[in-house]
Amino acid sequence: MGDVLIDVIRSSLPEELATVLRDELQNLENGDFLAIFRHPEVQVLLGHTDNEPTNNIHLKDFPVWSDYIFHRLGLVLSTRSEDRAYPLRETAAYRQHLLFLVAVACLYAFIQSSVTGPPLTFTPSEVLLPRHISSSKSALASLRGQLISSLSTDGVAAYRLTPNVELLCLAETILICPPIQKNVEASTWARLRVNALHQRLLSEVAPSLQTSIYNDLDALVAILLAPESKYKIKNLRVKFLLERAAIHTHHGFDKKAKADLAQATAERNFEFALTGRMGKRTKYQEKDTSQLLVLARSADSDTKTVPADVPKPTNLDLNDDTLFESISFTVKPSLTEIKDDCSLPASLTSMDPSDQPLLDPLDSIILLSLASSITNTNPADGLTREETLPYATRVLEGGSSNWQVYTQALLVRSRIEGYKTRTMERGLLQLQALVDQVIAETSGSETIANGDSDTQVTSFLPKAKESESASIGDRLRYVFALSSPSRWELEAELAARWVHIGGLRTALEIYERLEMWAEAALCWAATEKEDKAKRIVRRQLFHAANGDNDAADLDEEKWEGTARDPPPTEAPRLYCILGDIDKDPELYQRAWDVSGQRYARSQRSLGRHYFGTRDYTKAADAYLLALKINSLNHPSWFALGCAYLELQQFKEAVHAFSRCVQLDDTDAESWSNMAASLLHLRPKPKDDTDEEEPQRSITNHPRQDALKAFKRAATIKHDNSRIWSNVLTVAASTNPPSYADIVTAQRRICELRGPTDGEKSVDEEILDLLVRHVIQEGGEFDVSRPGLPRLANELIEKHIKPLITASPKLWTILSTLYVHTNRPSSALEAHEKAWRAVTSQPKWESGTEAQWNVAVDQTIDLVDAYETLGSRERTEGLAAGSGELVTKDWKFKARSAVRSVMGKGKDTWEDSEGWERLKERMEELKGRD
Repeated sequence: MGDVLIDVIRSSLPEELATVLRDELQNLENGDFLAIFRHPEVQVLLGHTDNEPTNNIHLKDFPVWSDYIFHRLGLVLSTRSEDRAYPLRETAAYRQHLLFLVAVACLYAFIQSSVTGPPLTFTPSEVLLPRHISSSKSALASLRGQLISSLSTDGVAAYRLTPNVELLCLAETILICPPIQKNVEASTWARLRVNALHQRLLSEVAPSLQTSIYNDLDALVAILLAPESKYKIKNLRVKFLLERAAIHTHHGFDKKAKADLAQATAERNFEFALTGRMGKRTKYQEKDTSQLLVLARSADSDTKTVPADVPKPTNLDLNDDTLFESISFTVKPSLTEIKDDCSLPASLTSMDPSDQPLLDPLDSIILLSLASSITNTNPADGLTREETLPYATRVLEGGSSNWQVYTQALLVRSRIEGYKTRTMERGLLQLQALVDQVIAETSGSETIANGDSDTQVTSFLPKAKESESASIGDRLRYVFALSSPSRWELEAELAARWVHIGGLRTALEIYERLEMWAEAALCWAATEKEDKAKRIVRRQLFHAANGDNDAADLDEEKWEGTARDPPPTEAPRLYCILGDIDKDPELYQRAWDVSGQRYARSQRSLGRHYFGTRDYTKAADAYLLALKINSLNHPSWFALGCAYLELQQFKEAVHAFSRCVQLDDTDAESWSNMAASLLHLRPKPKDDTDEEEPQRSITNHPRQDALKAFKRAATIKHDNSRIWSNVLTVAASTNPPSYADIVTAQRRICELRGPTDGEKSVDEEILDLLVRHVIQEGGEFDVSRPGLPRLANELIEKHIKPLITASPKLWTILSTLYVHTNRPSSALEAHEKAWRAVTSQPKWESGTEAQWNVAVDQTIDLVDAYETLGSRERTEGLAAGSGELVTKDWKFKARSAVRSVMGKGKDTWEDSEGWERLKERMEELKGRD
């Protein structure tokens, strides 16, 4: 794994203990945490097995699971084991170090499952918790709720949906055990990490936990940074300094963080400088101007590029029509120092800024930590962002040999680019990609923390293949120095970014502290506290009822006095929020008037109101007014399209949904609705005067376009069977039918609906169309050769045939295919199953004449099949080519089928037309003898 803590553990262990703990240390190094948890001593600790001291210790006797574990921990540590092969395993030191390794494994597993990935190979609740807890969703949710509540510190609550919280709690419980704290020196660093992680789970800094963290830091300084330190591990001091700098940054101690980074830089002999060189940033720039950049060189590496086989996360391109992907520097640069009190080292002066050498991961962390500490000081300052971007750019453009370091560099750049017009899109998309990556890499399929339900994962980018992804060790090696955010922290950051560009996702506490009254009101309304939301909004729009605003009781005053004049600058938005709460369209109109008819949201709110009352004409008019002001509002175009659909104005609906997918190419609903609208458009006539073929004078372009739109929607929502059904139907109705799409759609429908709907998930008419087409195209064809026949055959054999139970039509279609693919045995078998499907229906012989005729027709078809196929040689199975007949006694079977049907229908249908047909067919069979 390469984490410095493991190196410290190995160095601190006496040789004898290192020997008996060799397997556990190796499992920890390899990331095989499950093997550690399955150790017999650990099983006793967890309560999965018992020894004499723990036999009467039960979870029900303790308020919290961690208390139960702590009590058992004391008993396990005080119990003498008996291992004659390894006497050292009888000692307290062995058990203390063993359980300490369990705590470290829990820490790593928690980080892996919530920060770095890849997904754990086990379910923590099943491994750590009693079976009666892990097997019950309600019990598991209750226990995890208690654990999360126990993490609350100084009145500050932990994130309530923390996943796999039992891992962190077990680590924390073991590491606060006095014997382990006293006798396992490395436990101080592990406890520091657990506490730092605990701190990050809280909504704000908890003072008591901060004190514990800094006490552990002080203790580690004496152990690791002292000149006489016994640890002679490469880069040990640097790794500790970087980790401490990350803790300083989290707590807002930026000066301390920068001091640690400076010391780490000196320890590494790392040379870097923020400077300027002449170059071009935009494609239309004619003259070179000074461009900020970071020149950096690691002391022990001159590698120019990252090795080709080193995996790294996806770095999205800028794709801007003005900005270059990277700065184009002048060949012979002139230097401009950013800092007056420093000068560039000679080793940096000669460097080509466009081709800088690969940095050591530790040096990359120094640059990224420095950028984070600067941004943390004043994240809203434009100049600060300009100065920090080059640090992330240097790491990315130079490449990184570590997955997690590269991920952090993408995140730092995304944070900076989110505030610049030209880079805002890439910054947002890159953050979205990182969110998708972390969710997919930490959970595989996302699981809600309390275990109540599962959430389907959808991704902006495809999940990395195993060969393209990094190992557990690579991800965990530097994660503590990087202070990489958890997946929910990243999602919260993404939500805040959407708020910045017009989204409504944020925390109520932040908006109230910043006096962002509109957002605060929305949050109160979302939590069903509408009265308080109204008071917040009305206070901004109106005076107190008695006119004395200063004397008003903020908790009781409803602010129903006269409107403020002039109205506040946020009046249009506030009127809309008030309209949402009161469901009053007049307030939306007032917002429109107050804004000088420039506030698009007021018309969107009106449109939504009219849509809800089914006045679709007024709704469409309102959305059109809104779009005249803001033509890039995706929800408005979507709502307008829906209104046009209700009004059956399909051409206008197509236009509206086309704008939707232009704005968001991944909106499956818009693609689907656009396709539905296209189906109602009449084909355009061609310029064709051929009177002999008038059917060719029109085209199917709208239907073809609808098919393309449905296919795009199905690609986006791959698991939506309704959309795939639309693809299937439209593919069959085009001229000519799109048979390849028919195969694809029917296969996907079988995969999605087959397990629940069986043969009902198969469209019989469209399948018949497909089979008839491949027969007419190929005659007697070879299904093993590439092409539509093989695709159709695979669809039937692998996906449709296993679903058929009682549909004679489907068996008949299969028999047709088998006949034309030279499979007479299968064809005859399908005919038999079709006949049985009809004759096994209840009371067909005493029902209507139509039911009787169906049975007659199917029987005659079966007899014809026996007559045609029974005497042919087998071409399938072991008997193929042996000369053996498909059915030697086909005449007997044919007569038996006819007698069976005639016998059952004699009393009711003896004189019917169907009866005469059966008699005639029986006579023909007798004449063949």
